[in-house]
Amino acid sequence: MKIYNTLTRQKEELVPITEGEFKIYACGPTVYNYIHIGNSRPICVFDVLRRYLEYRGYKVTFVQNFTDIDDKIINRANEEGTDYLTVSEKYIKEYKIDAKGLNVREATVHPRATENIDEIESIVSTLVEKGYAYRAENGDVYFRANKFDEYGKLSHQPLDELQAGARISVGEIKEDPMDFAVWKAAKPGEPFWESPWSNGRPGWHIECSAMARRYLGETIDIHCGGQDLIFPHHENEIAQSECCNGKPFAHYWMHNGYINVDNQKMSKSKGNFFTTRDVAASYGYEPIRYLMLSSHYRSPINYSIEIIEQCTAALKRLYTCRDNIRFLLKNAAGDALKDGEQAVIDKYNAHRARFIEEMDDDLNTANAISVIFDLVRDINTALAADPSAALVKESEKIFTELTGVLGLVYNETLDTGKKDDNSADAELIEKLIADRTAARKAKDWAAADKIRDQLKEMHVVLEDTPQGVKWRIE
Repeated sequence: MKIYNTLTRQKEELVPITEGEFKIYACGPTVYNYIHIGNSRPICVFDVLRRYLEYRGYKVTFVQNFTDIDDKIINRANEEGTDYLTVSEKYIKEYKIDAKGLNVREATVHPRATENIDEIESIVSTLVEKGYAYRAENGDVYFRANKFDEYGKLSHQPLDELQAGARISVGEIKEDPMDFAVWKAAKPGEPFWESPWSNGRPGWHIECSAMARRYLGETIDIHCGGQDLIFPHHENEIAQSECCNGKPFAHYWMHNGYINVDNQKMSKSKGNFFTTRDVAASYGYEPIRYLMLSSHYRSPINYSIEIIEQCTAALKRLYTCRDNIRFLLKNAAGDALKDGEQAVIDKYNAHRARFIEEMDDDLNTANAISVIFDLVRDINTALAADPSAALVKESEKIFTELTGVLGLVYNETLDTGKKDDNSADAELIEKLIADRTAARKAKDWAAADKIRDQLKEMHVVLEDTPQGVKWRIE
């Protein structure tokens, strides 16, 4: 497998530090609000990275943090008349609801910044001892960016250009505008932890260095996150980690592209800002996940009503295929392949090989989805030809396998966010279909037609086939 490494700006063969195992750190949310659809992209993309590596036989240790102490969290607590812990706990729970809706698996570890203060203080102490960091008069501790010769190597910006854009904010006492805080002295009324420098809290960047080291080691395989984190967050992580540990921080850096809304950058001031929860309420979670995977992860994505509806339509095709397979599994006969069916399985295997080839090329989920639809076309053709049970089972196996790698088709029925009071449960539908079948056998056509009309009112569409009656809800 090859991936594009932001650090080297080229595709590289993905080789683990330890054979058969990958250690991945993904930057998680700052928990002061519901996640927005831009947050959903890295969550879904790097969930697929993890799934795919496991599919290929690797053991994956996947760490995703929660930033649970931060200026935004403190400000939200002040606005709500509560404390930072109440705010962070609330939005961690809300994040988990959205992540589950998106079919994102829980990380191996979900560490929190406040649970790693000792590790953070240990790194800050080492940086101060080595001369890479210093205590300012106000109790803040800053990292000397100019002292790290390779500063800017991830963002590929010359130091003089970075310096030109650097500013000193009100209240900061720095030696140089480029320096960044690794420890922040608490203001009156703010939460704090005792430290050798001041009663304060960690800077934003230092927490990820501490949690990556604690849970994955001094050098990790892959560090990933959104494109907006390249500078300064990830650049600063590299500087403080490598100066502290004396080793490379991460071998590979993966960053996903931005999301636009109606071809404009998402912004609250423009009124085009959407939380994942908002979009899911109208269209369901799965179309959001599909959208995030429908383009290459490094390319920008445009969100619009038309596009999310196209995603829903595409998913309906996948669900129809899955439901056809399930129907035939209950009704098809014959444990041996029929003549010509081995050729169909050979086609299936060719699709699997193409799927792997696309995913091996920098996690190209967009092309992998195209392969799945080619597979669906061949499955639908095969299932329309009175297949053996053996072929239906093979169809189910590969369909579930490939959609599972992308984390798609994970609900009993497609979640479109629309709640219809006229919809009925599957057991009632099956009973009505059985009653209609019995009425037809008894040649009671009036009763059979009445039941069909009742099902139609429930938005159930029937299809009579040689294997029995198939149904779907429209």
